Amino acid sequence: MSDNPATAPRARPLSRLLSQFGNRRAIGADLGAGTVLGVQSVPSGLATGLLAGVNPLYGLYAYTFGMVGGILTSSSIYMVVQATSAMAVVIADVGEVQNAVDPDRALFTLSMMIGLVMLVLGIFKLGSLVRFVPASVITGFITGTAINIVLGQLSDFTGYDGQGPGRIVRAIDTVLHIGQWQWTTVTVGLVTVALIVGLSKTRLGAMGMVVAVIVGTAMVPVLGWSSVPTVSDIASIPSSLPAPQMPDLAAVPSLLIPALSLTFVGLVQGAAISSSIPNPDGKFPEPSGDFRGQGVGNIAAGVFQGMPVGGSMSATAVNMSGGAKSRLAPIIAGGVMILGMIFFSELIAIVAMPVLSGVLIVVGFQIVKPAEIRAIWGTGKTSIVAMMVTFILTLIMPLQYAVLLGVGISIMLYVVRQSEQVRISRLVFDDQPWPFEADPPETVEPNELIVLMPYGSLFFAAAPVFEEALPDVMPTSNRSVVVISLHGKKDLGNTFMRILRRYNSRLVEQDCRLYLSGVGPRVFEQLVDTGALPEIGDANVYRDQERIGAALIEAVAEARKWISANDDSSSSQAAELAPDSDDEV
Repeated sequence: MSDNPATAPRARPLSRLLSQFGNRRAIGADLGAGTVLGVQSVPSGLATGLLAGVNPLYGLYAYTFGMVGGILTSSSIYMVVQATSAMAVVIADVGEVQNAVDPDRALFTLSMMIGLVMLVLGIFKLGSLVRFVPASVITGFITGTAINIVLGQLSDFTGYDGQGPGRIVRAIDTVLHIGQWQWTTVTVGLVTVALIVGLSKTRLGAMGMVVAVIVGTAMVPVLGWSSVPTVSDIASIPSSLPAPQMPDLAAVPSLLIPALSLTFVGLVQGAAISSSIPNPDGKFPEPSGDFRGQGVGNIAAGVFQGMPVGGSMSATAVNMSGGAKSRLAPIIAGGVMILGMIFFSELIAIVAMPVLSGVLIVVGFQIVKPAEIRAIWGTGKTSIVAMMVTFILTLIMPLQYAVLLGVGISIMLYVVRQSEQVRISRLVFDDQPWPFEADPPETVEPNELIVLMPYGSLFFAAAPVFEEALPDVMPTSNRSVVVISLHGKKDLGNTFMRILRRYNSRLVEQDCRLYLSGVGPRVFEQLVDTGALPEIGDANVYRDQERIGAALIEAVAEARKWISANDDSSSSQAAELAPDSDDEV
């Protein structure tokens, strides 16, 4: 170790980084976990590519290069970045890819665009954005996606190509034509499903899927069922790695909306992993760091002919259940997949299509969470409506648009909930040193001092709720002062400023005054910029001070002086405003 203190600060971060890639004691566990994850990811990658309606190899490439790129740069040590079923269903609905002049390059370009957006969001530390998406919207989207996954596999599972617009109509057509199903294909699919479900409950765990794929595929040549389609019927499987690709810049404008939709889906799935699985040190990963990791993973996947990727909960679970200790496990998994593509491409080519459909049908049922649906159903009408609307939209319209509408619903729900939380209290002083809270009066009485403390967000849609709660100014409300404490309010917006101006105007018309206390720098700027300050009066605005409550005390004292100086009533009324009375402050 160097004795130069200048080099010490660099050595410690480097040492921490290297420690995330394991040590001699952990390498055995990482080797085992990585091997299991890599072997299991081969059929999963092919199935996900099939689900997206693209060459199954592009799912395999996405798993390989997205996984390695993601684990090298994410904050989470355990999160596995792969092509997910939810993202694949969205891709299947993106006509801008299927109808492009070069559909393959359009797909790779889409991956790179998603990666760039994710990377930028991560660099600017915007990981907190996902917290604005309520669980009701996510659950509705995931449940609808699960049904789309199952319905989308009926063609390859039954051997009958359903007709009609949309998955639901094609599924109904498939059921109505049960007599035209290819029963050899159905049998292979059913055996695969049964083995996956049954073996998952044994010691094989995630490897049970691999066994099911091998057995289901072996049935085709052993039983002589040559009519059952295989991967080689729809794609050529090379025994080499994919060559790097450049993006198709001409396709970028048409892919913008799908890219934003898929970015949202990937980041929400990744955030669910970040918030539920801590790193080995016990700390939860930084969402923005995982944004960066998924961004790099998508760029790597796109460059090497892969479809879009995101944080995969199922793959992460396989990684952890396999005993992974560091970032090394997914890297080993990527190496296993690369060896498989180079040396076992002929075996990949004979995988039966109903086998992959069976894998996806199981995945579809597994991602439905009945407990979460029941929990949301019991939380109130707003959450139920949000879940059901998102669920229905996911079923009846292209998913890239359903996703964006889901985001819009999330924003609307957030605004509604914030506006519902606004309330106003009146501060009342008695003989105690601190005031107590009471309900605000309905009207402003003459010669009255009213001190109001608003709670909750006052921005945008919540501002009218605040206005409705203000005491009404009556023709008799003369020579009174309303003090509004704005301590702790960082940003109020133009809507709130208009409300202050209107309320101040009504007070001034009845010879009353509006005082603002605890005004911070940003709010003061908004008062100036919107023209509210000249109307209210600079002398009636009390800036926030170092000591909490000092601005409010000063505003109350000045309000009492103003009322006393303009009070034409009896001296007994003036006495009620004395500091030692039971006046409201």
